Amino acid sequence: MKQLVLDIGLATGPTLASFFPGANQAVLRHLELCTSDSSAQVDATAQPSYLWGESGSGKTHLLQAVREALREQGCRTGWLDAHTVQPMAFDERWVAVLMDDVHLFSPAQQALAFNWIINAMSPASGSPRWVLAAGETPPADLPLRDDLRTRLGWGHVFQLHLLDEPERRAVLRKEAQERGIALGDDVVDFMLKRFSRDLGSLMQLLDHLDSFALRTQRAITIPLLKTMLESE
Repeated sequence: MKQLVLDIGLATGPTLASFFPGANQAVLRHLELCTSDSSAQVDATAQPSYLWGESGSGKTHLLQAVREALREQGCRTGWLDAHTVQPMAFDERWVAVLMDDVHLFSPAQQALAFNWIINAMSPASGSPRWVLAAGETPPADLPLRDDLRTRLGWGHVFQLHLLDEPERRAVLRKEAQERGIALGDDVVDFMLKRFSRDLGSLMQLLDHLDSFALRTQRAITIPLLKTMLESE
């Protein structure tokens, strides 16, 4: 059985509330503080924040969740990732700049990221803007130009840890229960052993499985899961 890795995009609606922290409680608390309306937010965002961890640890979920939290407050943000084709120039109306997968940035993207950081943190631009970035390695190990790598490591640095199997199992059960899905132990075991350990991918697999079960009017079983995969 091939490993299934599904792309997680904005359509899934990542939020800080839907992030299962596991050993990442400190990261979540920091981001909740940075997106709050309290006076403590000013102190929390005065320095850049950098998240690092291997693929599937939740970096993109958290950055997208931060963007959504700020959007709900009527705030504008700049977004740059390795797949951005037409990046924007720095906008003075932004309250934060968010940069994902910085370890994959091209030379041109690195130059733009450095420009954004300089503009965001410049006293001449008024109140400093928050800089939140994420990559797969600690700042010192990033394959980036020296000035960008140094600035990404200036402030708060957090390592994100993958959820262990009992935690992923708990999340799957919780999400299934909230959807009204009867998910047997055998199905959970199958999902955890045969598919990506990326929690986001497992959640999207659960969404696909739920929709397929509704369309076919069948209970969720391992044979149903195999039938769904064969039909795609």
